[in-house]
Amino acid sequence: MSETSESLRRKIDGAAELESVVRTMKALAASSITQYERAVHSLDDYYRTVELGLVAWLHQAGAVIYSEGEVRARDDRSGPGAIGAVVFGSDQGLVGQFNEVLADFVVSALSGMPGNKNIWAVGERVQGHLADAALPVTGNFPVPNSIGAITSLVGRILIEIDAQREQGEVVQVYLFHNRPKSGAVYEPVIQRLLPLDETWRRKLAELPWPTGNLPEVMDSGEPTLQALIREYLFISLFRACAESLASENASRLAAMQRAEKNIDELVEGLNQTFHRLRQSGIDEELFDVISGFEALTVSR
Repeated sequence: MSETSESLRRKIDGAAELESVVRTMKALAASSITQYERAVHSLDDYYRTVELGLVAWLHQAGAVIYSEGEVRARDDRSGPGAIGAVVFGSDQGLVGQFNEVLADFVVSALSGMPGNKNIWAVGERVQGHLADAALPVTGNFPVPNSIGAITSLVGRILIEIDAQREQGEVVQVYLFHNRPKSGAVYEPVIQRLLPLDETWRRKLAELPWPTGNLPEVMDSGEPTLQALIREYLFISLFRACAESLASENASRLAAMQRAEKNIDELVEGLNQTFHRLRQSGIDEELFDVISGFEALTVSR
């Protein structure tokens, strides 16, 4: 009886300590979500501004970024359908099906694309899931732990992409990541980053200008175009990473909330069992006292 009660008490104390850890992690995830969501909202506005700058340049210059001949030359040099993919996952656990859902989405999307595949994984856990699916992972990058660390990550990815394109290893580059939705829900998405070809130009041309008059680009030459392209590529990768981090922390927050609920239910069940055993022990002691009293009374 005593050992059983002590065992239950140890379990209750252990559950209470675990709940304290879960609450701390939940608070950290909630705090991280705020900074990443703010960054995503700010990036949306800046991304729109860069796109409009490219629209203004294209309208004034009356030219495409890459002609169809240049695109074909790149394709011929690097082989038909050579594809690069940047997949933003996570390095840490306690995120539910975050990496599994993304990896399944990547496998499904790339399976319908012909040609060789080169994949860069951001995060060790998603890399493992991609490797399990027999997808070739060319390189791996650590997941940034703050907004400030995203800049260096994006710079490294751009350097790697440029090197692969110069070597003719890839022609097209796609971004895969989870994008936050309402609440703790997220969805895997794909974005075509490169090449900046006629398809990309037509998509830009469809964007409506917010006013009735297009602005005049003071320097519509190559330096202006290259600066806009650099910003476009940088902000595309930066936003994808920020959205992935926001989704990761939202998933972790949801997982911690579920864990907290399960722990509460476990503690409640353990407490009920403990109190029943304790009451049962008290009842047995009372019965012993009553039986002894009755025995003494009869003997007199």
